[in-house]
Amino acid sequence: MTSAARPEDHDAATPAERRIALAREWDRLIAQVHRLGFKDFFAPRLPSLLPAAEHGPVVLLNTSRWRCDALVVTAGGVHVEPLPRLTLESAVDHTVEYLVTLQEVDMAVHDLQTVGPLNEDAHVASVAEAQQRAQAMLAVHRASERREVMLAALLRWLWDTVAEPVLTFLNFADQPGDDAATWPRLWWCPTGLLTLLPVHGAGHHDGGRRAVLDRVVSSYTPTLRALTVARRPLDESPAEERMLIVSVPDASGQLRLTAADRERELLTSQFPGRHTLLQGPDATTERVRAELVRHRWVHFSCHGGQDVLDPSKASLSLHDGDVLRVTDIAAQRHRGEFTFLSACQTATGGVRLPDETITLAAALHHTGYRQVVGTLWSVYDDTAADVAAQVYRDLTSTGRFEPGRAARALHTAVRRLRDERRAAPGDWAPFTHTGP
Repeated sequence: MTSAARPEDHDAATPAERRIALAREWDRLIAQVHRLGFKDFFAPRLPSLLPAAEHGPVVLLNTSRWRCDALVVTAGGVHVEPLPRLTLESAVDHTVEYLVTLQEVDMAVHDLQTVGPLNEDAHVASVAEAQQRAQAMLAVHRASERREVMLAALLRWLWDTVAEPVLTFLNFADQPGDDAATWPRLWWCPTGLLTLLPVHGAGHHDGGRRAVLDRVVSSYTPTLRALTVARRPLDESPAEERMLIVSVPDASGQLRLTAADRERELLTSQFPGRHTLLQGPDATTERVRAELVRHRWVHFSCHGGQDVLDPSKASLSLHDGDVLRVTDIAAQRHRGEFTFLSACQTATGGVRLPDETITLAAALHHTGYRQVVGTLWSVYDDTAADVAAQVYRDLTSTGRFEPGRAARALHTAVRRLRDERRAAPGDWAPFTHTGP
């Protein structure tokens, strides 16, 4: 490419004039790239994107101060479904309440962790120690109750304003049946602050089946192109068909994840001779990064965290204070097929650039792992272990591991958690699937 002349700099130019000059220069450079043969660069043609909806509609959710719409992409084209009950102001209000309430739970849990367990070696704990711990446990309980009230209201609002109009247009009006293999698929591609919210969990969860979970199998995709790329065939090298298990139940400064041992035993028994186990001193950032590029399947069982103000700090806690950051994952390419992130906040993005979807789950997906299971907020390790057990039982039910059914397997596990165990939304709604 030849060097381009820079827009002229005039001291007297107003900010508006400089923006216009830069916009013209941008258009000129894009046109130059197109002339070189890269016709889709920053201007993809619609026919090249429609294959993303080959196996089910993709719904792009757009919010603005002028209007809000769902762009429903099918193999035949794009339909604009107005969302008149959704406003940018209401999206901001609900998102702020959502993030603040979730943070209150995390802070209460942190305070309880700071108090620590009662001294089991002492015959009688001090009164002050017992009172402090009781108060911390009560704070966690109250914060969790507030979370459930908020989530129930949020999921109803998402149904009324977003999901119901979309499903009505698509004629997904009834529960398809008991066999999840026959259920329709739908991919959500939210934008703006909606990227932070559990759109897949939208509904009135009162037994009336007015819920996304009772109509379709939901997945997420960062973009239409990402979904198309994720459907491309993988290299069928059998040497790579191994499960990488990263198990860190006792990260430095964190509460012990007692259910992580159960996940490790489950996976080592289901993949005998076909797994690599990293635990203890072996679970370092350097070793995990090296093994990620060698394995087609990976399961993380550890603590996770996200900073919504700086999502590039999203990380998984490894051995002895080591961490695997989202930037570590994004710095290399993978040829993976499946990742289960049994950790907290692995699908949580940021508030400043929400459209960038800077999350651990998205990083693994963008860099080559096709199917990714993650979480939108903090989860109890025993709940995550139960969901993982159900998903792996489903994916290995035919005698071989079939990760291509990950979305349906997660859908079944989450519905079972909600219906059979009567779990609250805080337990079942954080689990998400990204990929084809």
